[in-house]
Amino acid sequence: MKIIVDAMGGDNAPEEIVKGAVRAKRELGVDIELVGRKEEVERCLAAEGCTDIPVVDAREVVTMEDDPSTATRRKKDSSMTVALNRLRDGEGDAVVSAGSTGALLTGATLIVKRIRGIRRAAMAPVLPAGEHGVMLIDCGANVECTAEYLLQFAYMGSFYAKKIMGCEKPRVGLVNVGTEDTKGGELQHQAFALLQKADEEGRICFIGNVEGTGVFSGEADVVVCDGFTGNVLLKSTEGVIKYMMKALKGVFYASTANKLAAAVLKKDLAAMKKSMDVNEVGGTALVGISKPVIKAHGSSNAASFFAAIRQAKAFAESGIIADIGENIEFMRLKSENHAEA
Repeated sequence: MKIIVDAMGGDNAPEEIVKGAVRAKRELGVDIELVGRKEEVERCLAAEGCTDIPVVDAREVVTMEDDPSTATRRKKDSSMTVALNRLRDGEGDAVVSAGSTGALLTGATLIVKRIRGIRRAAMAPVLPAGEHGVMLIDCGANVECTAEYLLQFAYMGSFYAKKIMGCEKPRVGLVNVGTEDTKGGELQHQAFALLQKADEEGRICFIGNVEGTGVFSGEADVVVCDGFTGNVLLKSTEGVIKYMMKALKGVFYASTANKLAAAVLKKDLAAMKKSMDVNEVGGTALVGISKPVIKAHGSSNAASFFAAIRQAKAFAESGIIADIGENIEFMRLKSENHAEA
């Protein structure tokens, strides 16, 4: 298996990206191909004592200042664009990039293309909660959604949760302002009916509406919502985790007695911090694209980028994309089953 890596994307490129890629090659048994400014990437490889990872030269870099909707079209020789083109052409099995989220999503959609029949690709991070984690789909790719989009998100999230997260029968919840069946606006009402029907047909396990507090209580394995709601939920979660860890650190440094207590609990505190670290998951899968694409965190260090490559490997091996393709007829409204994607 070959993972194509955008070596120039992210805040810490190319040094940390290369370090994570070298570790992945040594520990995961995958072939790596790095795409970026050859002299810079090779210098980083030399510093790691690695001579067996090929580098594809790409002179441009997609930056956070570039317009996401046009970046990969305007910068055809960027590391991101070249990596996506190589994935499309069968030169690798997955792409991992820590570059601009919007540019990667747009590029993946235009270059690699969506799975036929999928209306919109979704960004689906796994939140650090419960035994397996909780997939949030969508977290920002689609600010405005239709009920059919949410139905497709539920199916795609279920396949991912089963094949990669290890959930035998993934429970799907619809993010809403209350748990009662009648809660929410028109979008939630329509989506609820579609998800309930899919549950009755035995195709997904829909547990109903889930409030924000229920996302982390273990009620569901997959939570479905429009991208606006999902992005607010995701960013709020990240902010709360950072605040909690900062506040907890302040408590333990408040006095000598508290410092002694912190020393006793050091291992447990470290484990708790790790369990809530979104970087431990690796990145966000772009679900609905015809080949595996993983968006690593923009601030990825070597460890988190290694985790993103590990996630890409699991995604490529899982067969999720084939599962989605085989179930498209159940994921679209009947009146539109024969419409062009």
